Amino acid sequence: MSVFNATRIIGKTVLITGASSGIGAATAILFAKGGANVILLARRADALAKVNDACIAAHKESGLQQGGKFASVQLDVSDKSQIAALWTKVPQDLRNVDILVNNAGFVKGMEHVGTISEVDIDAMFATNVIGLIAMTQLLVRDFKQNQSGHVINLGSIAGIEPYAGGSIYNATKFAVNAFTGALRRELVNTPIRVTEIQPGMVETEFSIVRFRGDESAAKKVYEGLEPLTAQDIAEEIVWAAARPAHVNIAEVLVFPVNQASAGINYKVPKK
Repeated sequence: MSVFNATRIIGKTVLITGASSGIGAATAILFAKGGANVILLARRADALAKVNDACIAAHKESGLQQGGKFASVQLDVSDKSQIAALWTKVPQDLRNVDILVNNAGFVKGMEHVGTISEVDIDAMFATNVIGLIAMTQLLVRDFKQNQSGHVINLGSIAGIEPYAGGSIYNATKFAVNAFTGALRRELVNTPIRVTEIQPGMVETEFSIVRFRGDESAAKKVYEGLEPLTAQDIAEEIVWAAARPAHVNIAEVLVFPVNQASAGINYKVPKK
């Protein structure tokens, strides 16, 4: 008998941004395995197609007869015009979304204030904040009309505790935390749920982007401890979505066991 009851997501339609890799891809595949329909959004069409195939395989492997409808849409959440045209690219039978997972986001660089590229600042805010808000506005209108829905935003420990070298990323994730909290308060008189998942150290492609493609530098961050994986966070997202309708998981802060805060962790010394 499974302790993790995920039957409430069977037949639900989930829209996931940044679904081509990392946490977004793992979440899409897990929802598919749980009997949901999934709309996958991301910038990279080739990577998105592979995740779509993985979703089909996961659903088939589950043996579930419900759900199993998937659509992939190449979309950059930093482009408002693409968001405005989203429904023209989504099949009619998947347009009634039940769960929005705002996962798209990135960090680039570790520069300190005064030496940060304006291009990087604009790009991080455009995706991590403006894009997330635009996607939420689009879906919340339908959620209010349907009197049902769930917004799940990917925050971070970086949105709770700032650290040197992360000023812009910190600012974007603090914005996500504030926006999510305000949204939860605005929707308190509705059945719509609002959740923020706040990961600590997760080893994904995300870290490679932070170090501008330097894989060795990205790996050094996690040497000496066992970091979280994309699958770990996907399980938290699906778990939150699968709670009874009257239960709202407001915030989930998730660390690997050897992390205690943004700047406190234990790494086994090299011998």
